[in-house]
Amino acid sequence: MPPATDINAPKQASAPERSHIQRMEALQRANHIRTQRAQIKRDLKARKTTIDRLLENPPEYLETAKVIELLLAVPKYGRVKANKILQQCRISPSKTVGGLSDRQRKELVELLRARLS
Repeated sequence: MPPATDINAPKQASAPERSHIQRMEALQRANHIRTQRAQIKRDLKARKTTIDRLLENPPEYLETAKVIELLLAVPKYGRVKANKILQQCRISPSKTVGGLSDRQRKELVELLRARLS
């Protein structure tokens, strides 16, 4: 007789097996995204681009970036000021650019434009 299985026991999810080539391609993609994000942060610091434009129409590689990390790259924006802005717009510090609701995105962009002008 086969052993009884508990139907209420949680099923163990395992990550799909990936080949060495698949892992290397994923690492390459991740490194490319990190490089692009680092360049955006340098552009923000050098004022070559503005955060309101990035948030309004973010490139795909910024979708998973945290909003607070981009705010911290803006000159004269430290952790305290960035957290105040997020709090004012009712946005969690762990929120990603792609995870912003339409209301949050609009409110944040308007607030940043008012402060930057």
